[in-house]
Amino acid sequence: MAIAPDVKMEALTRYLFTAPRWYYSILLTLIAGWSIDLLGFIMKAGNAPAGTCLFSIPAVLAFFLTKPLVIRAGGAMTWNRSALLSLVCMIIAILGTIFSIFWPVPHLFQFLYACALGFILALRTLVLTAVACYRTFRILLPASIQSVAGLLIGYIIFDPSFLLVAFVSCFSLGAGCILLIYLIERPFFRTFDVHVMWFLNAYLAHLTDGSRDLEKFFRQMGQEAVLPQTSVIFRRKDREPVVLTVPNIHPGPMGDIGSTNLPSMMHDAIEGEVLVCHGCASHDYNLVGMEEMERAIAAMRESLRESNPKPNAGRSVRFRHASVSILAQAFGDTILLVATRAPERTEDMVPAIGEIISAEGGKWFGHVAFVDAHNCMREVTTAVHPTQPLGHEYITASSIALKESAGSSRFPFRIGVSHLRLPFTREEGFGPLGLQTMVAEVEGQLTAYVLLDGNNMMEGCREELLAALKDLVDQAEVMTTDTHVVNSISGLNPIGMNVPASALIPHVVKSVREAIADLAPAEAGGTTAICHGLVIFGHERIAQIASTVNTIVIFLVPLSLMILFLAYLISLLTYLLLLS
Repeated sequence: MAIAPDVKMEALTRYLFTAPRWYYSILLTLIAGWSIDLLGFIMKAGNAPAGTCLFSIPAVLAFFLTKPLVIRAGGAMTWNRSALLSLVCMIIAILGTIFSIFWPVPHLFQFLYACALGFILALRTLVLTAVACYRTFRILLPASIQSVAGLLIGYIIFDPSFLLVAFVSCFSLGAGCILLIYLIERPFFRTFDVHVMWFLNAYLAHLTDGSRDLEKFFRQMGQEAVLPQTSVIFRRKDREPVVLTVPNIHPGPMGDIGSTNLPSMMHDAIEGEVLVCHGCASHDYNLVGMEEMERAIAAMRESLRESNPKPNAGRSVRFRHASVSILAQAFGDTILLVATRAPERTEDMVPAIGEIISAEGGKWFGHVAFVDAHNCMREVTTAVHPTQPLGHEYITASSIALKESAGSSRFPFRIGVSHLRLPFTREEGFGPLGLQTMVAEVEGQLTAYVLLDGNNMMEGCREELLAALKDLVDQAEVMTTDTHVVNSISGLNPIGMNVPASALIPHVVKSVREAIADLAPAEAGGTTAICHGLVIFGHERIAQIASTVNTIVIFLVPLSLMILFLAYLISLLTYLLLLS
């Protein structure tokens, strides 16, 4: 099964970690230096204080100066990261030189130390460009502190030839690192006209500090789109309205970037209790920022004012074609279709599927609200397109449901709603909205629409929840909003993975009971808002980013090794010339 490109990108976050407190790193830096001093004394090697002088002092100096210099260069840095980077570079230098104590070749230690200084310069340049400031030449000064300090101390301790070897090593490895960054940047810049290091800076800043700079990156590469959004507003006398809306906008990409928190924002911006269901939208239809969110909300709010409520509804009926099941119910001139393939996986569908179904439904209904229940997951795969067999199954099942529902009888109806905030976190797979339930009663038939704020649902979880409701209602469906606020670190965090269905059942049962208790006569009015001027990620943009990043990664290791080998070869030749 193909893995979705956005999941490949999110999988890179497994390399992320939190830097330890700076004083732990500095303490280890000092201990490592003293240990080298002690080892040199025991081995009766030359340069007995080398550990403190050549390793600890440059690392501590780099710790103190890196953060202010990075900030002055226009980047961002923390003391914890500065200390950890200095410690790591020091450990690499120690590992690169320590075995010379056991191999008494003249000047070997100072040669290896000179090469280590060059490697430290290259590593600090690469790391600081990626995590602090993408402008490589601005970052050279803070990147060179540890190497320059080691070079000056080495000049005092070693013979004069050390200075030339160290300078050649630093120059060759530093230039090689700049070349490597250029080779990494070039394909990304040519494809998207943005710097990949800028993307890394913004991505890490979002994950660690909550920065929204990543939206600038997405906006620069985004494309403008016009997307429909169908809503049904239920008005009840002396009670707040209930709105069920189906935006064809994807609530992603992750964290709090773009339209990730779309369900919660729409819920809070519209009067009444608002259920924001998942429509037909893949990651290509993520909004790039808050401005687009506000446009979509404004268009939805305006369309709700134009609704024409009607006091009748049809009974809910479930239809099935191949692997697709549709729960259909007509409210006034609007048909609500909730689609699932459970117990088979359900995944994102592109908007074209929704448009085809809406056009078909236009023969009999004023508005078609097509919901992807998004309620069964085994793994995350690519979106469904209308020309694929799965796409055809969705379209055919919906056509059957539309045609059969068109001639159904209509009756007065009642609507009840409940909203519970759940005691679970984003890390456990739950967004801020928690659990919402709408119950419709038509001619004694009770239909429950249960909506959980999360990104899909583990296989089998839906069936356990529905089984718990069979004595309360006649028909039910469990849906998720597909919010990606639960996906800051992983693309796979569905409801039911970290919190079992058994722990959810009491909350779902309580919610349905509350919605039944809230039943009141209602009128339903459908609307379809056309959201103009929305900037989305764009067609196949996520796939393009993923493929570009994957290509860079493939060539990154051999390029790095080749540059490293050439730099060390130049340093070795310089060293041999000095010895001759």
